[in-house]
Amino acid sequence: MSTLVEKIKSVEDEMARTQKNKATSAHLGMLKAKLAKFKRELITPKSGGGGAGEGFDVAKTGDARIGFVGFPSVGKSTLLSNLAGVYSEVAAYEFTTLTTVPGVIRYKGAKIQLLDLPGIIEGAKDGKGRGRQVIAVARTCKLIFIVLDVLKPLGDKAIIEHELEGFGIRLNKQPPNITFKKKDKGGINLTTVVAQSELDLNAVKQILSEYRIANADIILKEDATCDDLIDVIEGNRIYVPCIYVLNKIDQISIEELDLVYKIPHCVPLSAHHKWNFDDLLERMWDYLKLTRIYTKPKGQLPDFNAPVVLKDNDKTIEAFCNNLHKSILKDLKYALVWGSSVKYQPQRVGKEHELCDEDIVQIIKKH
Repeated sequence: MSTLVEKIKSVEDEMARTQKNKATSAHLGMLKAKLAKFKRELITPKSGGGGAGEGFDVAKTGDARIGFVGFPSVGKSTLLSNLAGVYSEVAAYEFTTLTTVPGVIRYKGAKIQLLDLPGIIEGAKDGKGRGRQVIAVARTCKLIFIVLDVLKPLGDKAIIEHELEGFGIRLNKQPPNITFKKKDKGGINLTTVVAQSELDLNAVKQILSEYRIANADIILKEDATCDDLIDVIEGNRIYVPCIYVLNKIDQISIEELDLVYKIPHCVPLSAHHKWNFDDLLERMWDYLKLTRIYTKPKGQLPDFNAPVVLKDNDKTIEAFCNNLHKSILKDLKYALVWGSSVKYQPQRVGKEHELCDEDIVQIIKKH
C-alpha cells in the first residue's frame, strides 16, 4: 500500500512543481488523470483476496441519511446528542470508536438518520485503518454536515474538503455537462458547444491516453476543466449537498456573526447552548428535497401522522405505489390526488403523474 501512497505523493509533487499556463495544461491534465486513477486504486484495491474482517456496516433506517464530518473537539458529539435528544424518538445507542449512530430525528413527518463519521480525516486518504469503509458510508449519505469551529473555520474546511474530494465526493456541485461515449474505432472526436478556456483536443487526448482510450466521442456543453472530464470518465463520483455548521458562536461578537452569515451553505450555531438549531433543521430540509405524500383510505380522513416520503427525483404515482408495496401497481386503476400538483380537487391521475410536497393520494384498484 505504501508504494501507491508514494506514487500519489510523487504525482502531487510534480503537479506542484509544474507552472500553470497554456503550454503545460495538457501535461497537468495527464497528471490529474494519473492521480485520479491511483486514488481509485487506493479506495478499491485490485486483489479480491484477504479476510472479510469485522463488519463495518450501519443499517440504513429512515427516509434520509446525514453524515457528520469534522475534527475532534469541534463540538460534533454535543451537536449530535442535543439534536437527537431534542427532536428524537431514539436517543440511546451504543457508541463505538468508529461508528456512532446517535439517533433518528423526526422532522416534518420524515425520519432522518444521523451518522457520525469519525475516522474520515485521520489517515483515510492513505488507506490507513478503517478509512476506506468510513468513506463508503459517507458516499451513501444524502447530505453531509461539515462541523467546524467558528474560531478557525477556513483551514479545517479546506482539509476536510480535500479529503472528501480525493475520494470522489463532490460537495454542492452539479455533475458536469459533458457527454462521453466510448466506441470501437474512429479516433477521438471532440465537439465543443461553448468556448473552452482550459480543454482543447491535445489536452483531452493526453487525459484519455492515461486511461488507454483511443476512440471516443466527447461533447463539452459547458466551459469544462480537466477535473470535470476526469470525473465523467471515472464515472464513480457522488454529488452530495453539504452544509457547513459553524459551532461555538457564543465565543464571537455580533459583528463577526454577521460576517459569518454571508458564507454560502453555512449555518452558525452553538451546540452547547442549543442556539439556532431551528435554522439548521430548516436548511437541512431544503437541501434534502424530500416529498411527503399523505395516504387517504376510501371513506376516511387522510392520515397526516405517517406520510410516505419520496426521495430523489422520482415523485410519480408509480414511485408512491412501489414505496407502499410492489403489488399495488399492477392492481392500480387510477389515483385520486388532492394538492398543489393538480388543477381540480380531487383529480383523477395515472401512474406517470408527478406529485408535489404534501399532496394527498387515494389509490383506486381494479375490481
